[in-house]
Amino acid sequence: MATVDEVIRRQARRGAGRLDLRPGDRAMLAVVTRGNGGTERLELREVRRPQPDEGEALVRVLAAGVNATDVNTRVGWYEGGGWSSPTPFPLIQGTDCCGLVEETGRGVDAGLAGRRVLVRSCMRPHGFDSRETVWLGSDFDGAFAQYVLVPASEVFPVRSGLSDSELGIVPCSFGTAENMLMRADVSAGHHVLVTGASGGVGTAALQLARLRGAEVTAVTSRAKAPRLLELGATRTLDRDDDVIAVLGEQSVDVVVDNVSGTGLDELLAVLRIGGRYVTSGAAAGPDVAFDKRTLYLRDLMLIGCTAWDEPVFPTLVARLERGELEPPLAGAYPLERMADVQREFLENRHVGSFALLPPVP
Repeated sequence: MATVDEVIRRQARRGAGRLDLRPGDRAMLAVVTRGNGGTERLELREVRRPQPDEGEALVRVLAAGVNATDVNTRVGWYEGGGWSSPTPFPLIQGTDCCGLVEETGRGVDAGLAGRRVLVRSCMRPHGFDSRETVWLGSDFDGAFAQYVLVPASEVFPVRSGLSDSELGIVPCSFGTAENMLMRADVSAGHHVLVTGASGGVGTAALQLARLRGAEVTAVTSRAKAPRLLELGATRTLDRDDDVIAVLGEQSVDVVVDNVSGTGLDELLAVLRIGGRYVTSGAAAGPDVAFDKRTLYLRDLMLIGCTAWDEPVFPTLVARLERGELEPPLAGAYPLERMADVQREFLENRHVGSFALLPPVP
């Protein structure tokens, strides 16, 4: 089978013209992002339906989750911030996909056809010994369409009683959270503090930490606190609470923080000696300041996470198949309402994630 690197390079060579319809082409409906900017850069139109080549699978999209990554890529938030390469506009975004395998290319197990699957959002083109990544919907065409073409190695069949919409919000947020908790070595008896706990990654992190037997303190708004307690949080703190005053210094084993911005000093202060601070985002801003003495005098560990480790996604699928997870679906909408959904996403009044549903071909 062709490697992920070969498949991704092949897709890159197809270039901007890959979306243009020509006589005799099969068409599909997609939302195309024409470039960096506001939601006016999102265009619903017919494009060429891709055909699977060696090592590829064509997946009919049943549901596609909406994530901060999709919004950040559209507005250009990653530009100059360490992202691996410029975004290849025009682009079909969508980093989450639950779908049915429609066709497979040469060298792919034909038994995949017709299976309901999740697509691994974070792909490692040079294997798991390298930290280099490519992301569905950011580095190549994603799931905001009726069909998506992906490396067959990144397709994972899933047997679950969850709906397409619930599964469609799992890959990016739950994969990111599982990766962070694995890297931070969260286990039974640990006290984990989760900031931004009402979002997709936050709700995933609190569930996955509780499954490990950890105690979870979730930072959220008062209005969202009851739902987070239902999802497994041990306690909640309001965003305006003084974390040190409420929890006490050196009271937490692991901080899971995707909010960033101001307040890093306080988060490091509540970590015990040898504690871990783990992050995969900076929703409130990338620039931070903290007292470096706290870091080295308490032997703290700062862990940045982007590349998913190899066990992350298979572990996540196994948890889904055992019925251990409750993906919190904030709402499911037709694909053509993507701009409305992204605007609602940015209002931050929801718990969990939104899903988009392409029309049935």
